[in-house]
Amino acid sequence: MANPKQPSPPNSPPQTGGDDALVLDRVAQRVQPPSLFQVVLLNDDFTPMEFVVFVIQEYFNKDRDTATQIMLKIHLEGKAVCGVFPRDIANTKAEQVSAQARDAGHPLQCVVEPAPEL
Repeated sequence: MANPKQPSPPNSPPQTGGDDALVLDRVAQRVQPPSLFQVVLLNDDFTPMEFVVFVIQEYFNKDRDTATQIMLKIHLEGKAVCGVFPRDIANTKAEQVSAQARDAGHPLQCVVEPAPEL
């Protein structure tokens, strides 16, 4: 009487004999970094300069001197970039700045734009 064939364990690769072995090559995948967006504050004639400096310090982690320079650029040129972030973070920061300005009764506007490619 012949020995019965033993079933292979579940989830095991099929048994092949000899030179039928299958070899898979590893394919490297490149993941693109996220697109970056810049948060831009726009000038208006009503928002106090000190409030703009406060917002830049609070939401963009700038020191007082840097925040003052950015505020002056907004005042003189009409707008200035406060920071560059991935899309979700940029949108969140813009919403936070707009909410803070609204709560304080100021018409300060903050927009998100695609950052130029380097």
